[in-house]
Amino acid sequence: MTAQLVRALGLLHATAPPERRGIRRDGVGLLVTDRAARTHAHERFFNLPAILRTGDLLVVNDSATLPAALSAVRTNGDTLALHVATMIDRRLWMAEPRGTVLSGEELELPDGGSAVMIAPVDPEHPRLWYTWFQLPLPMVAYLERHGAPIRYGYVTQPFPLSDYQTMFARNSGSSEMPSAARPFTPRVTRALKRAAIELVAITLHCGVASFERPERPAAERYAVSREAADLVNRARSERRRVIAVGSTVLRALESAEHNGELAASSGWTDLVIDEHYHVRTVDALLTGFHDATATHQSLLRAFLAPKLLQEAYAAAADQGYYAHEFGDVHLIL
Repeated sequence: MTAQLVRALGLLHATAPPERRGIRRDGVGLLVTDRAARTHAHERFFNLPAILRTGDLLVVNDSATLPAALSAVRTNGDTLALHVATMIDRRLWMAEPRGTVLSGEELELPDGGSAVMIAPVDPEHPRLWYTWFQLPLPMVAYLERHGAPIRYGYVTQPFPLSDYQTMFARNSGSSEMPSAARPFTPRVTRALKRAAIELVAITLHCGVASFERPERPAAERYAVSREAADLVNRARSERRRVIAVGSTVLRALESAEHNGELAASSGWTDLVIDEHYHVRTVDALLTGFHDATATHQSLLRAFLAPKLLQEAYAAAADQGYYAHEFGDVHLIL
């Protein structure tokens, strides 16, 4: 499926948060794909507690989004956006220059800061760069003062950082929002609790996604607590469903799996999940809609055969679903 086909099928670009379009955060569309029955049902997200089963376990990502876009000036005077992606050390980060830079070039940042572009992380896909920052403040504080949320062309105006946070955001570190959890609200979580559906959080700090071309996902930092590991293991031993809320959660859980069980762990993951990968830790996935050029599509093929995936996107398009971080969501059971 090509990006052109996705657009031809009628998926709309979500240009603003649903609340700015007169829709409650938990009122976005929810496509429910039943893999066994090969069916696609149209719901609203606030109905999620009624769609799931008693005893299901939802695993969410508690990473909070940083205002990770900085304005930078090249040595020749040109300006470009610099998207801060992933921390390696206090001053060494991966970052994405949204324009041409040279190895060794020093970019001027606000308030006397600077960023030296050392080298591409992957020379075959020179999108992310190892970048050495000299800043007057620690990175998080500096971004809070001088940064803005990363915004792509389909989002036509700036929105505050609060629009890029989920209700579970606790641990700062994501360059982009773990957006599958964005539709959750207190009323939905209360209804989940009444239905005896469990929630537990892990952490994976999202880097910068690739929309321009498919490429291998970059390494990201994650942490799975003992509590989360125990709850997932117990649910699986009791044959209750484990549902990953977002591809970031799936990547973290699969990275923490060892010999058939989840273990408390933290560190870096460079795991690639695609159609050749056998998912071990979860039974279902709640995710958003994205263009087919995004690496996200490869991960979906670990859950859905290409034909069923195409049918799901066609069903969503028929109902005018919205794609991207402010869009509708897809529950794959």
